[in-house]
Amino acid sequence: MTNSELIKRVDDDGVTVLTLNAPTSINALSEAMLAALSLTFDQIGTDCSVKVVILRSAGDHFCAGHNLKEMTARRKDADGGFQYFQDLFKTCSAMMLRIVHLPQPVIAEVKGIATAAGCQLVASCDLAVASEDAKFATSGVNIGLFCSTPMVALSRNVPRKLAMEMLLLGEFLPAARAAEMGLVNRIVQREALENATLEMARTIASKSTAAIKIGKQAFYAQAELPLDEAYALTGRVMATNMMAKDAEAGIGAFTRKEPMPEWRDE
Repeated sequence: MTNSELIKRVDDDGVTVLTLNAPTSINALSEAMLAALSLTFDQIGTDCSVKVVILRSAGDHFCAGHNLKEMTARRKDADGGFQYFQDLFKTCSAMMLRIVHLPQPVIAEVKGIATAAGCQLVASCDLAVASEDAKFATSGVNIGLFCSTPMVALSRNVPRKLAMEMLLLGEFLPAARAAEMGLVNRIVQREALENATLEMARTIASKSTAAIKIGKQAFYAQAELPLDEAYALTGRVMATNMMAKDAEAGIGAFTRKEPMPEWRDE
């Protein structure tokens, strides 16, 4: 399948919907799927018309993680597949980082199962909306492969002991539990999933793109810093944000009790 077949893209008034389109493999993160996602995120990152991204799936499930059949076939390599596995996980990690580094917020729209690297994909997105029948797991431990790379994103979303519980037990958790843990923002009935996610996306798209961009970048940067350094960084960020035309116009309108202006996104 081509990139455009694996990832269906629809743009509508600042909201871009990306659909993982390999339902027969439960939208597994094959080499081709990773390449298609990486290319698409690179394109979106430089597209000023895109304000928010929704990542959804074709079929009944979100994503089953890596394509194990594809990986197993490389055990026939001279080194047993070791170099291939290293390259594959490096490629996957780079794709996940693209989501974090993307200037636009990304919302995971989850139905069915999201397991292993599929759960990592949810955790890598900025927000997640799930159907009430969705299930989440880092289930690699059940087949002898600890979910070490999914652990990176997971442990940055949920408390450590809860992350370890998921990683060590490999059990599927219902959407309600995932929301309690902080992996999911909102839960809705499956028939309402697309509309609920779109409503969230449109709310974000109505804000200043310039403010959203600088805020998302600062959020991930400060999260990795000691407290004093985080405050120093975000103080500089807010000062820079104050110089933006949108901030000047928005604060001015608020103080004058006028309607918010149309954002210039600068």
